[in-house]
Amino acid sequence: MKPAPFDYLRPQTVEEAVRLLATTPDAKVLAGGQTLGPMLNLRLAQPAVLVDIGRIAELAAVTDDKDAVMIGATVTHAAIEDGRTPDPTGGFLPQVARGIAYRAVRTRGTIGGSLAHADPAADWLSALTALGAEIAIAGVRSSRRVPLSAFVRGAMETELGADELITGIRIRKLSSRARFGYHKICRKTGEFAEAIGVVVDDPERAYFCAVAGATGGRPLVMETRAAPGSGSVTVEDARQLLKGAHFTGDDYELTLHAAALHRAYQRAYAA
Repeated sequence: MKPAPFDYLRPQTVEEAVRLLATTPDAKVLAGGQTLGPMLNLRLAQPAVLVDIGRIAELAAVTDDKDAVMIGATVTHAAIEDGRTPDPTGGFLPQVARGIAYRAVRTRGTIGGSLAHADPAADWLSALTALGAEIAIAGVRSSRRVPLSAFVRGAMETELGADELITGIRIRKLSSRARFGYHKICRKTGEFAEAIGVVVDDPERAYFCAVAGATGGRPLVMETRAAPGSGSVTVEDARQLLKGAHFTGDDYELTLHAAALHRAYQRAYAA
């Protein structure tokens, strides 16, 4: 199939982009296009106007301050994978980026576009929730920051208003003592995950978070260690953690997500 007819606009600044979104009925933001492109071709999305933000320089910038790194919304998965951006996590972000879809997709797909789409099976949604990331949002009237855990309302549903745009993702720096584990279960490489487990433990910051992703809605957040400082979290332990986080699903789905979380714990605390 081919897309339904649409107009195409390419703003040069964030201010121009949000103004277009506010004044143009039925507009859709285009970043890397790796999700929107297929949706247009299948006519699952039929916007009247595409607002292409790919040439806005400030959205591709990465700023490093004392405590955190702000990654611009149009930074690609491949740029993170290749280490072309500052990494506040000591290797966790490139590890996650490396497992997203295929290299061709990673070369075009953007971190902000992935979060704006809010697919429950997307890698960044779970990984960045576990890191306690914040979303920087620009609108016509004001700019704001929202914790990622609050930004996502549900499957493919976010706090973004019609005239708002993600400008960056703020990630606090992990200490040298931090440990992290990420595991996803897919039928084959490159496909969307059926279950995701994430563990981030930074004792120097007194920070811990475990997340179950690809649950069909918002990532499930568990802020209590099952076994502090060790990888001895069994699948049954993980099942109990998920139940405590109000996991909904049948026994097969519970076991699948428990296995992903169990393996994330193993990777986090591997010697």
